[in-house]
Amino acid sequence: MKILLTGATGYIGKRLLPILIAQGHDIVCCVRDINRFFVPIQYKDKITVVEVDFLKKETLSTIPVDIDAVYYLIHSMSSSADNYDQLEKTSAENFVSRINQTKAQQVIYLSGIINDNSLSKHLSSRKKVEEILNTGTYAMTTLRAGIIVGSGSASFEIIRDLINKLPIMITPKWLNTRCQPIAISDVLEFLSKSLLNPSTYDQSFDIGGPDILTYKEMLLAFAKAKKLKRWIFTVPVMTPKLSSYWLYFVTSTSYKLASALVSSMKVEVVCNDTRINDLLHVKPMPYEEALSKALIKIEANNVVSSWKDSLVSGRFKTNISTYLNVPEKDCFFDRRHKEIIDKNYTINQIWSIGGETGWYYGDWLWDLRGFIDKLYGGVGSRRGRTNKHEIHAGDALDFWRVLYANKEEGKLILFAEMKLPGEAWLEFKIIGNTLYQSATFKPRGVWGKLYWYAVLPFHGFIFEGMLKKLIK
Repeated sequence: MKILLTGATGYIGKRLLPILIAQGHDIVCCVRDINRFFVPIQYKDKITVVEVDFLKKETLSTIPVDIDAVYYLIHSMSSSADNYDQLEKTSAENFVSRINQTKAQQVIYLSGIINDNSLSKHLSSRKKVEEILNTGTYAMTTLRAGIIVGSGSASFEIIRDLINKLPIMITPKWLNTRCQPIAISDVLEFLSKSLLNPSTYDQSFDIGGPDILTYKEMLLAFAKAKKLKRWIFTVPVMTPKLSSYWLYFVTSTSYKLASALVSSMKVEVVCNDTRINDLLHVKPMPYEEALSKALIKIEANNVVSSWKDSLVSGRFKTNISTYLNVPEKDCFFDRRHKEIIDKNYTINQIWSIGGETGWYYGDWLWDLRGFIDKLYGGVGSRRGRTNKHEIHAGDALDFWRVLYANKEEGKLILFAEMKLPGEAWLEFKIIGNTLYQSATFKPRGVWGKLYWYAVLPFHGFIFEGMLKKLIK
């Protein structure tokens, strides 16, 4: 079967893709930016990639007509746009218009649990998208999930940050709201088993694990799994805005995502029924088991996908190709080079940079820069990196975004997502037996030029020290 997978670069899409291929399907991956979609060599014969922006109706013509089913995995709740609900509505309408012209028999949509009359903006948007998708000429299957527990998921990473960093927490009262978490592996099983299954056609299902817990209980269970003692006290006076700032400063989440999550967490998300478990013969695992599996993945450095690698986790607003050509005109530069002693060693050092490894020299200054960025509403440096040794175009890397990564070529280009009075690139490339390291800054007005000269004294030892560590 030929399956169309939207959101192929997202947290769910990246994990669903190999499952569908293992089932013998040919996959058409919809991506907004083809430059940030990495196709493993073993999958190349089974994957076709098309570039589509669902907000631009004219781009949907690249979707082939001869598809059998579609996964709709497009969500924008952490988008920097305040009108993300309108953007989701437009995307859904354009999607339906195009899929109606294809041979698709089924569309599968992953939504949120909706069982309250008073919904958050995020859940209201999901509900509206579901209503629009239901107007198509195909059979519709909607799976509604609450908190998804898995390495790299936004919810899991927030819980991990809170427990790892705060022995004592004074928290908002919404931590007493009940929810029904579900393991990412169970979500993927429901998604794959629903595919072209007539018993799921034209129906909506709630999916969740066997445990109904408060967010406070989820946090304490995580602390128990990590063998950490934690004390959590809830107070009734913390406003939604204050709660959002609390999450933003303590965790690696963006303010927009924190705000959307706080709004949603005030609403109880518990399954109305679990009939789909019997229908598809799925037995979801308990919360503690889901935690254990996620922690094992992290310890083994085997995190397949992370919400942080989504473009909405930072300030990037356009396609990577727009910034691939590092400018020369009206820019400031810090360019250095050194002869390589061991090429493989240097490449491995470059490919391990950032995250837990750090930046090899003056890490406290990099951390300070990230903290200052966070104070001014930027991404900070807490995103880290998804994999300790692998980098692909589009990945988040502390407060950078990977634009280009070619290990065989020995070339890596990063673009700064911190708040700056201009634009900044950091480039590493190996030519012959020489490593070239280049920092480029394109200032925006007088403030940009002043910024460059203010940080210039630090460049001498930070970039020189880093270059030396990359060599030996």
